[in-house]
Amino acid sequence: MILENIVVSDARDGTAARYDVEINDGRVQNIVRPSRSSLDTPTQLLLPPLCHPHIHLDKAYILTCNNGVNSRHPDYSDLCPKSGSFAEALTNTSQAKARYTQEDLYLRGSQLLATSYAQGVTSMRAFVELDHVTGLLPLTTAIRLKEDFAHLLEVQICAFAQDPIFSTAYGDPNRSIIDEALTEFAPFIGALGTTPYVEMSREKSLSNIEWAITKALAHHVHLDFHLDYTLEIPSTLPSQKPLTYSVVESLLKHNWAQIADKSKTIALGHCTQLSMFDDTESKALAELVIASRLPIHFVGLPTSDIFMMGRPSSIESRSHNRPRGTMHVPSMIKELGLSACLGVNNVGNAFTPFGTGDPLQLASWAVGIYQVGTVEDAELLYDCISSRARKAIGLEDGAQYDPVHEGQDLRGYLLLRNESVAEFPGHHGRSKMTVAQRQRLSLKDIVWDPPEVKLRAVLR
Repeated sequence: MILENIVVSDARDGTAARYDVEINDGRVQNIVRPSRSSLDTPTQLLLPPLCHPHIHLDKAYILTCNNGVNSRHPDYSDLCPKSGSFAEALTNTSQAKARYTQEDLYLRGSQLLATSYAQGVTSMRAFVELDHVTGLLPLTTAIRLKEDFAHLLEVQICAFAQDPIFSTAYGDPNRSIIDEALTEFAPFIGALGTTPYVEMSREKSLSNIEWAITKALAHHVHLDFHLDYTLEIPSTLPSQKPLTYSVVESLLKHNWAQIADKSKTIALGHCTQLSMFDDTESKALAELVIASRLPIHFVGLPTSDIFMMGRPSSIESRSHNRPRGTMHVPSMIKELGLSACLGVNNVGNAFTPFGTGDPLQLASWAVGIYQVGTVEDAELLYDCISSRARKAIGLEDGAQYDPVHEGQDLRGYLLLRNESVAEFPGHHGRSKMTVAQRQRLSLKDIVWDPPEVKLRAVLR
């Protein structure tokens, strides 16, 4: 197999050249200057594959699947957002979960996996909510999907408690179902996730954290927390500090770094309250995390965060004063030295009704969200949806944006091709007209102007 007219950038000096790359059994056998015929074909780029470090599998496309129209699948059309609030999203999603069927979960899940693969995703942490309403149905369906798509994507299943597990009348049964899942389906579960802030008190939130850490250690799985989903000004009182601090303290108390498998990571998603820190507070938290030597990765979820955060309450008079908040992932990496990446979170449900779930589109939006517009920023944002995202969920990161070299294994790499011309209906008696297409020749071109899905392919 020969890949023709590949643009190869040299990270050392920023130069780029074109080559034909011969591949045998997935590995680079030879790299030569392109032939004259190759130069007549559109250029192509080879990049590390994309990764979803945080995406909800069972909730995908609830609002946009239209499966219930003239079919035997559930109809969710009455659950479209009216206020768009987080409370409403929780309520509507609970109603949706009561309608789940195995066929519906499999259909929407397969649509998400197929779409993700077409976009260039080869790995993901897929959250499935388990509680007294769903039982184990989302998990057993996710296991089917994991097996059926194993030749295309690595699906790491996260058994997830969205609802309280220590509060309300359903706390105990919710916790019991997660326990059952971890015991009965241990070979298929890669991570345990909870949402401490949904508990009814701080004491219960801390119990949630303690329980999750203990269970993750006992079952040898990755740990994933949804944390500090608010834009309230953080308190300096130790008893009221963001729960991110409590997670670090509890992990240290349980000796995670000494006891846990070295490959197991801790992912902290959302953490929007951290965006309210001043520089001193941000540096103090970063120093605490770095000094702990814990494998903590912050996962920014800007599209859902900005959709949910900063909504006015019904009693506010200044309804146009709507602050937005999401972790500033580029600054956390470059200025604070933290491990962080970007994720999509939700697709087509009340928590994020818009968007296609495309990680490249997310990276492109992030240029404006974070106000980072340099070439180096574009390269970092791509890294945040690729190798950094893979590291956050504990996957070995063999794919790097480096010059292509002989012996390199390119299986799983993302091939992005350019088109030379676009055709349109003609005029003045002409049957058609053609326009030369702009060429994407570097990471900045890919991030600033993501290519259509039809121009992407994962090498196998």
